[in-house]
Amino acid sequence: MAFEGLSDKLSSVFSRLKGHGKVTEADIKASMREVKLALLEADVNFRVVKDFVAKVSERCKGSEVLESLTPGQQVIKIVREELTALMGTENAKVDFSSKPPTVIMMVGLQGAGKTTTSGKLAALLRKQNGKRPLLVAGDVYRPAAIKQLETLGAQINVPVFSLGDKVSPVEIAKQGIDHAKQHGNDLVIIDTAGRLHIDEGLMQELTDIKEEVVPSEVLLVVDAMTGQDAVNVAESFNNQLDITGVVLTKLDGDTRGGAALSVRAVSGKPIKFACIGEKLSDIEPFYPDRMATRILGMGDVLTLIDKAQEAFDEKQAAEMEKRLRQSQFTLEDFLVQMNQLKKMGPMSQLVGMLPGMGNMKDVEIDDSRMGRIEAIILSMTPSERRNPSIINGSRKVRIANGCGMKVQDVNQLLRQFEQMQKMVKKMMGNKGMMKKMARGFKF
Repeated sequence: MAFEGLSDKLSSVFSRLKGHGKVTEADIKASMREVKLALLEADVNFRVVKDFVAKVSERCKGSEVLESLTPGQQVIKIVREELTALMGTENAKVDFSSKPPTVIMMVGLQGAGKTTTSGKLAALLRKQNGKRPLLVAGDVYRPAAIKQLETLGAQINVPVFSLGDKVSPVEIAKQGIDHAKQHGNDLVIIDTAGRLHIDEGLMQELTDIKEEVVPSEVLLVVDAMTGQDAVNVAESFNNQLDITGVVLTKLDGDTRGGAALSVRAVSGKPIKFACIGEKLSDIEPFYPDRMATRILGMGDVLTLIDKAQEAFDEKQAAEMEKRLRQSQFTLEDFLVQMNQLKKMGPMSQLVGMLPGMGNMKDVEIDDSRMGRIEAIILSMTPSERRNPSIINGSRKVRIANGCGMKVQDVNQLLRQFEQMQKMVKKMMGNKGMMKKMARGFKF
């Protein structure tokens, strides 16, 4: 996960500071030296690191820290605020045109994930903003680029406009917008060509498309795993195209995260979205304040709540609450809850959003275990799911054989479920807690 190494190092620095009853300027200087090294190792741009450490150091030298009863906490607060400012302070929204369609031009180097991100963005803006998107296949050079976009469009049920690979990208973009106007699409996302490196031909073509269609947004798709190169790419594209924002891809990978902390500072343009997985739903608006708390290992409860609100059904939650009150919590209910949790994303990702849990190294989060539990429950008959007490030895053997597990696995699940039922019974009198249980993570 991005920032893991940086989070570990910063947590280590701050835990030592929190151990001091009082801190001196020498303590702060030593801590800032470690922060500087941690940022450089995370591949943050040198100029950005230098400015950041200078700002934090200056603020830490004030009475706010030196005379505080909790100096360590004050330093963390300052670092969090400066990290947030570094990445843009607040979420930068898409500039939707008052006269539809809104045109978004996706640009970037080959391999950054431009085509996939175009599909992800179309699905997100349809879901969150009620838009009717049209994807335009403007990459006529990369083999199978058009087919890839058409496949993505079919998966998310979004139309794709294409004129094949023998027509100029400028003409494709122009006709794509005309098509959108005729068919009621209020959002056009143009997937443009990339190159393995920045060259004059690529930039001229992108400039021609931009001049022809005058997009509301020119979003640069940057691979977060490329580190310092991502900053150089952002600088070059911005100088020549005047981009309006950045989309960071592969933030879930084994990346040091420096791009996220450098791109905004170097280009002056906001990071608008972040891709945090391979699924088409794995894209989210970029919130600098939330990212800052993740980097500092403080979790990201707001994003967790957003995910829960998308995944959990209000009607189902109300029905579940009623059943819990009547002590009717069954394995079928458990399966429903588990499937809703799965919609929110990998458990390892969700746990990382809980305060204090982001740097857990000694606890193994096994997403495959949820699949095994589901297989066992689905191997049961409806009556067994509703009343597990009828499951005797022979039934356990049948269930285990049906799902390819061992009888011990079935026994373990039944024991855990029995404990869960007892816990539910104990909590029946607590109205607030019952609601929370019924709604899963939806606090």
